[in-house]
Amino acid sequence: MVTQEQRKRQLAREKFLRQQQRRTAARRKARARNSVIASVLGVILIGSMALYTTGVLKDDDKASASTEASTAASPSASATSKAPDPCEKAAAGKVKTATWKKEPTMTIDKSAKYTLKLATTCGEIDVALKTSAAPHTVNSFNFLAGKGFFDHSSCHRLTTSGIYVLQCGDPTASGSGGPGYTIPDENLKDKSLKDNIYPAGTVAMANTGQADTGGSQFFLVYQDSQLPPSYTPFGTISESGMKVLKKIAAAGENTGAGDGTPNATVVINKATVTKS
Repeated sequence: MVTQEQRKRQLAREKFLRQQQRRTAARRKARARNSVIASVLGVILIGSMALYTTGVLKDDDKASASTEASTAASPSASATSKAPDPCEKAAAGKVKTATWKKEPTMTIDKSAKYTLKLATTCGEIDVALKTSAAPHTVNSFNFLAGKGFFDHSSCHRLTTSGIYVLQCGDPTASGSGGPGYTIPDENLKDKSLKDNIYPAGTVAMANTGQADTGGSQFFLVYQDSQLPPSYTPFGTISESGMKVLKKIAAAGENTGAGDGTPNATVVINKATVTKS
C-alpha cells in the first residue's frame, strides 16, 4: 500500500516533471517561430543568422555555443521583461564544450571545507559546500570549475510558481547539456530537508528524474520549495548571495507562466572552487 507520504512525494515529482515538459514544449514552439522570422528577414537583410540547436553541443559546435552565449547575454534577451534588467553585460569569452566519458578521480580532501564562488553578471554568489556529505558532487564541481566548464554559461531556467529556483550549469542553455558523465545521488537525508521542503538558500543537483543522473546542472533555491528528496543538496548560499538570487527572481521569467528563461541576463562569468 502506498503511504500518504509516498503519495505526496510522487505528486511533487510529477508536478516538477510536468513543469519541465511544459517548458520544453514552449522552447520548441519559440524555436519554430524564430525560424520562420529568420527566414523572412533573410530576404531583406544581408548576412546570415546562426540557428539555435538543442542537445549537448559537440566540440565542433563552438560557433553555435558562442552565438548562444552572446544572445543570452545581450539586452535583447530581456525584450519581454516587465522589470528593468538588474544585471550587467557579460564578460567577453566563449562557453566551453568539452565533455568527459567518466566521473573525475577523487582529488578533494573530504574532511576540508570548500567554497563555490559564482561571479555572475548580477553579482557574486558564494556557496559553502557540504564536502563530507556530498564528496562526489563537490569533487565534480571542483574538477569542472577548474576546467572553466561553467564560465560564460547562462542560467537558463527560473521558476516562480510551485517551486522557486534558478537553474544553471548547462553550457548549452538548452536544459539538456552536461559534462558527459553522471555522478551518484548523495546526502538525500540531509537534516535541512524536512517535510519534503528544500529551504531557501539550498543549492542542489538537477537530474532527469531517475536515480544517479546528476551531471553539471544545479539549482539555487530562493524560497522554500516542496520537492521530493531526490536532488542532492550540496551547498548553502551566503546571505549576500541570497540578495543577488532574490534580485534575479524579482525580475521574473519570460513566459509569464511561472517557468521559463530568466528576464535578468544571468551569466556566470567565472566559477571557482576554493579550499579553506
